[in-house]
Formats: sequence, structure tokens, C-alpha cells
Amino acid sequence: MMNEASAILSSIDDRGVATITLNRPEIHNAFDDYLIGQMISAFTAVGTNRDVRIVVLKGEGKSFSAGADLNWMRRMADYTDAENLEDARGVAELLASIAFCPKPVLARVQGTAMGGGVGLVSACDIAIGSSNAVFALSEVKLGVIPATIGPYVVRAIGERQAGRYMISGERFDADEAARIGLLHKVVAPDQLDNAINDMIDELLKNSPNAMREAKALIAAVVNRPVDEAVKEDTAQRIADVRASNEGKEGLSAFLGKRKPAWLIGE
Repeated sequence: MMNEASAILSSIDDRGVATITLNRPEIHNAFDDYLIGQMISAFTAVGTNRDVRIVVLKGEGKSFSAGADLNWMRRMADYTDAENLEDARGVAELLASIAFCPKPVLARVQGTAMGGGVGLVSACDIAIGSSNAVFALSEVKLGVIPATIGPYVVRAIGERQAGRYMISGERFDADEAARIGLLHKVVAPDQLDNAINDMIDELLKNSPNAMREAKALIAAVVNRPVDEAVKEDTAQRIADVRASNEGKEGLSAFLGKRKPAWLIGE
């Protein structure tokens, strides 16, 4: 039996890059209620840690995440309606803790990403995958639906593609995942870590506050008409960011032809 305490690994390097690792390679990083609780705690911690600038979500071993743990699913079969609802709320909270983490979240995807694993990828801001990655929203084959992951999947790949893959349950490869928007980039397996590091380097060039505010901006305007309220809100947001310490520093650095203070080690 695996050690539950090590189901999640979390670390922060000296650049402010936090790495949260699903550490159940023996079962392809499938998750249960314990792992979900550990992940919520990990994302809450990095989200509130002022030293963290970027978060990487990855899976140990051959797979990113196979979705729900079979033993957990067996337990669910005997749950009451109230227990089922409470259990589902935990999954919903996990996805929200990733999607609304104030730091950029980067998914490193290899091997299998099934069901809830697709939900984890969808909740991240940027997703880079290995060409050997395989995906499926296979819940319908088990008589259930991808409900709590649904909002994030639809946001990532759109209503039309979500309709196909949620209803069919068919598998699709990394190239198709990139075509429909689930992955931003596909690379050879031996280039995955290099691609992740390249993206980290790009993100580290940016103002931490501006990236945080950019995430908040997207959440505020998505699927809203550009009415007077949105125009006023966006005007206020840019005014506030311009007046922030990092906004002033960025402009000063640009005009002075120097690097801004947030560039670590420069």
C-alpha cells in the first residue's frame, strides 16, 4: 500500500518557481479524496506565498493523471446522496484552486490524461504536452458525466469540441489536443522539460503583479458584452496597474533602457 503522505510533492526553488507533483506513478497518478485534499492545500499555499511567482503542475512517472482512482470509485458506489454531493464538491474546489490561483499555472503533460486528468490540464493557464500524451473524457463510458471539470474543459476547448469529446468519450492524441486548444504546445518526449523551462524563463521576465492582474482581467471579462460597465471596469484596472509599484517600475525601466527590478539574477 502506498504512503498517502507522499501522494503530493511540493517544492519551491530560488527563482520562486513552485512545483506541485502528483506522486502516485504506480496507478498513473489517479486521484482520490485524500489526494484532492492535499492538492487543494498545496495550491492554496502557493497562491498565498509572496515568494512564489510561477506554479508548475506535473505527474510523476509515465502518466500525467488517469483521473479517478478505481478504489475511490468503488467506495463511491456505496455513498449516500449527501456523501456523493460532498465528494463532488471537493473535486470542484480542487479545480477552482488551480484555475483561480493568482499565480500563472503551467501544466507539464505526458502519457495518459483521462477524465479528471483532462480537467486538471484545462484548469491550468498554460499547458505543454509530450507527443506521447493521450487524452479522453471517458466518463460517459462509465455511466457518469464530466460535471465538475466541465466549465474548465468548455473554457479550454470550446462548446463544439467539448460536445464531441464529452459525448463520445473517444481518445485523442496530443496533436488533436493542440488543435482544439487543450494544449498550447506539443514537443517530443525528450524535449518536454526543455519546453517547460523555456516557458518558465519567459514568465520570469514578466511583472508578477501584472501576470496576476492579467488573470483577474480574463476572469472579469470572459463571455461578457463590452458594455459601459466593462469599459469602466477595464479602464479602472489599467489605471490601478499603472499606479502600482511594478507598473511605475516597468515604465521607468523601459524609458531608462534598463531591466526592471523583478528580473531575478539580472
